[in-house]
Amino acid sequence: MKLRPLQDRVIVKQSEAETKTASGIVLPDSAKEKPTKGKVIATGPGKLDEKGKHMELAVRNGNTVYYGKYSGTDIEVDGEKFVILRESDILGVLE
Repeated sequence: MKLRPLQDRVIVKQSEAETKTASGIVLPDSAKEKPTKGKVIATGPGKLDEKGKHMELAVRNGNTVYYGKYSGTDIEVDGEKFVILRESDILGVLE
């Protein structure tokens, strides 16, 4: 991928939307909710502090993260769906 995030932004590859409920009911496309989980593909260098040095991000490439339903900007590159988020939009890291 030739997309590089800037500052404290993170590029996340969205997980696929759920197609079935826990009880086995198949959901139509109109009822599927936007995924709020994904895998970090790329991270920016971090924000600059008062001395001009980049502050390290808390997430790394390969981390699985959760983010808000309406957070970030949805993009599509080479047919794949990604979300560009600020680090502060990430709610948690799955360990």
